Amino acid sequence: MSVESPSEVEDADAAGLAALGYKQELRRGMSGFSNFAVSFSIISILAGCITSYNIALKSGGPSAIDLGWPLCGVFVLCVALAMAEVCSKYPTAGGLYFWAGRLAKRNKREWAWFVGWFNFLGEVAVTAAIDYGAAVTMMAFANLVWGVPVGAVSTYVLFLVLIVVHGLLNTFGVRLVSLLSSVSAWWHIAGVLIIVAALWILPTHHQSAGWTFTAWHNETGWTFGPYVFLMGLLMSQYTYTGYDASAHVAEETRNAAIAAPKGIVMSVLVSLIGGWILLFSITAAIQNGSQAGLAKLAASPTGLPPAQIFLDALNNPTLAKFLLFIVCGAQFFCGMASVTANSRMSYAFSRDNAIPGARLWAKVNPRTGTPTNSIWLCVVLAAVLTAPALVNLTAYLAVTSIAVIGLYIAYVTPVLLRRLDRDFVPAVWNLGRWSAVIGWVAVAWVVLIVILFVLPPVTPITADTFNYAPIAVVVVAVFATVLWFARGRKHFMSREEGVHLTRDAEELLEE
Repeated sequence: MSVESPSEVEDADAAGLAALGYKQELRRGMSGFSNFAVSFSIISILAGCITSYNIALKSGGPSAIDLGWPLCGVFVLCVALAMAEVCSKYPTAGGLYFWAGRLAKRNKREWAWFVGWFNFLGEVAVTAAIDYGAAVTMMAFANLVWGVPVGAVSTYVLFLVLIVVHGLLNTFGVRLVSLLSSVSAWWHIAGVLIIVAALWILPTHHQSAGWTFTAWHNETGWTFGPYVFLMGLLMSQYTYTGYDASAHVAEETRNAAIAAPKGIVMSVLVSLIGGWILLFSITAAIQNGSQAGLAKLAASPTGLPPAQIFLDALNNPTLAKFLLFIVCGAQFFCGMASVTANSRMSYAFSRDNAIPGARLWAKVNPRTGTPTNSIWLCVVLAAVLTAPALVNLTAYLAVTSIAVIGLYIAYVTPVLLRRLDRDFVPAVWNLGRWSAVIGWVAVAWVVLIVILFVLPPVTPITADTFNYAPIAVVVVAVFATVLWFARGRKHFMSREEGVHLTRDAEELLEE
């Protein structure tokens, strides 16, 4: 049995990309593990589970945390599996919008256009939310360790520093990104192990397994238990995002038709298992399990209930600060990976003439093999999107509410189109006879969570508690519609079979 050399694999990847209508421009420097690491870093159980813990704590309590995580995880895994099957067929940096354009029976360009804009703006919002969340956590750490005063301006300035650093790291080249992504994966794995070990070995008291899985706490104002529990699922669903990154870096990944779909699936699967262990350990370490104790925990002056749990359970401020430092590091890596995925998607979308100024954003730096202009486009847009936090945090949250719902609309559309396309021929990585069942479960789950995202999570409904997600979705839809009639219908191309390839692409196909 012959084994292909790395150069032969890269040539095969380039030929496969040419068959889809694109020239190999980005540098293929990522291994399968690095591809997985990018998505795993963006999901970031150490970032998402920690920063959004309070959502489930107030809306269902421990039961919503420790039952909600695996419940969401199983269904999200179905979404990831269904996406991965399509990714294997079309391993391009465009990802979701390209898939939608190929799978739609009619109005292909329109399907691709709207999926692309939801994906693009959702990723900008996710990048903004991740780095702003990292700034909030790091300011809390600085206040705890050095007494640094926390304010809106200082937090935003730190956010700007973080996102500029992430832009620079991505500019230096795919090999550095690949290395740091791998470091990030191990940081997350080691970090979870350290936190879990500390929380089980050092505290003198733990809650029972029964309490950890079933204890109830409700500060939402709603009285219907099932509704409260469903609102608590938002914690998990917010965390389970970003795994489309493996598709967006497919053109930089060797053996992409197999490595990219594996990256999508494994990032969710590992996060499901690791996140469950982490959340169970944190919740079991809560020292005061009474309703008053849980309410006090939710209102922790640290702003992060898990950080308060570290302080209370370990009775060792230095160690608690060290665990929070691990979380800060995870959030830093998470933000870096998000800029990577966001910039690759915007590069591909610009390559197809979707974003105004497309020629500029589609350029690839010949020295580093990275879409440098696109990287800084994403950095600037995220900075602008986060600017309202300087004035009103509610305004910022209203803007970034598009992050999750926008991404999941983009996630499920090609999955639905694949199920409706009876002519679809699976590629080398596929679900076999389970494809239909998993695909329809994925579609049903996303329909459910999109409905949940637009419902009011708390009552009474005020300007500060209103769920702005529906408005954000409408704004993006209107924005994309206006752009479509202004320039998209004339200039946008979702590459079809038979498109005229570049000379290099034609040569690769001939070989």
